[in-house]
Amino acid sequence: MMKHFFLVFALLISLPWSAQAELTIEITEGVEGALPVAVVPFGLIGGGTPLDEDISAVISADLHRSGRFKVLPREDLLALPSSGDEVEFKDWRILGVENLVVGQIQPNGPGGYIVRFQLFDVFRGEQLTGYSIPTTAPNLRSTAHHVADLIYEALLGMKGAFATRIAYITSQQGADGQEQVALRVADADGFNPETIVSSSEPLMSPAWSPDGRKIAYVSFENGRSAIYMQEVYTGHRRKITEFKGINSAPAWSPDGRKLAMTLSKGGNPDIYVFDFTTRKLRQITRHYAIDTEPAWSPDGRSIVFTSDRGGKPQIYKTPSYGGKAERVTFQNSYNARASYAPDGKSLAMVTRENGQYRIATLQLDSGVMQVLSRGSLDESPSFAPNGSMIIYASKQGRQGVLSAVSVDGRVHQRLALEGGDLREPVWSPFIK
Repeated sequence: MMKHFFLVFALLISLPWSAQAELTIEITEGVEGALPVAVVPFGLIGGGTPLDEDISAVISADLHRSGRFKVLPREDLLALPSSGDEVEFKDWRILGVENLVVGQIQPNGPGGYIVRFQLFDVFRGEQLTGYSIPTTAPNLRSTAHHVADLIYEALLGMKGAFATRIAYITSQQGADGQEQVALRVADADGFNPETIVSSSEPLMSPAWSPDGRKIAYVSFENGRSAIYMQEVYTGHRRKITEFKGINSAPAWSPDGRKLAMTLSKGGNPDIYVFDFTTRKLRQITRHYAIDTEPAWSPDGRSIVFTSDRGGKPQIYKTPSYGGKAERVTFQNSYNARASYAPDGKSLAMVTRENGQYRIATLQLDSGVMQVLSRGSLDESPSFAPNGSMIIYASKQGRQGVLSAVSVDGRVHQRLALEGGDLREPVWSPFIK
């Protein structure tokens, strides 16, 4: 068995967990010359009871943790305008603020609200964008993420991913000494964590469906590996495979109609594809080596996977219907756990460099590899759906944490769960 395969299992089943804590995000390094922006507290039209959610604070936090913006602290705000006609642009120019966000929240029937915001270019004194968004009290936080996405896109020309979610694996030692493992889902900023499934046996390899409504994962709850598919919002699940031997590494096709996976039912770990419509399996690779960790290209035509057929783990690519596999990676003696960028132009993977396991990207046209992370045991890279960041598992001392790095390596984040450990993060697609 290849070292990475054993490494995943050994680390998964040795991690304690704090079940109710929320993720906290620390920006460990941002972009020099980040865009200065001010987000003014949104005014509540008609007064009334203060809202439970501070929308402007959520927007500010989103922009800040992207590393691309330098958000003016609230205590440094010169004024509190809630609409464009109240803005004195010369005052904001003095502070060096390039862009200004103002907004209002207006009651809209029982439990409903209208959130309005405007984004201004301070130096030109012009509005760049603005929207009115109907929402409800329970959805104020998700609305704030949506506003942050719109601001991000207006200023950077790239769709924001603040309103997406992340899935990850956690574990804890119970009072009886038995380990409890859980698959959890949280907002991209770590809030609103929910347990999707829990077990006293290992859970691993979560994978989002393209519509963001289902997660496939591996469970050992019956003493043997099996691949399940579960509805995120209803909890309904069904077993996909439970063959003798290995059932692992599920990966959705871009159209959501198929699931690639690793099975050893033929005696050796190979890549298979399960068709949800026909409920039939197609064997994609046939080799005496270990083939595992499949990932689809965005156009659905190819599958990359990890194989030690050359002696050590490297990334290979094959047509998604099967055929000759070609080697993709040649730098370093170990490359594994590849996934495609949303635009299909690069791969994220785990590479071993000077004895350290780190996250790297490989440009498919040029073959240029860039190592992005700085840990010694970094794993499980997953692209944000806009391709701007990669989330991955890392270590901080003895504690397992989630980290994220921008694809240019300039922005670094750490997502920690107080008193616990996390593994195998995967970023959701844009929620449909």
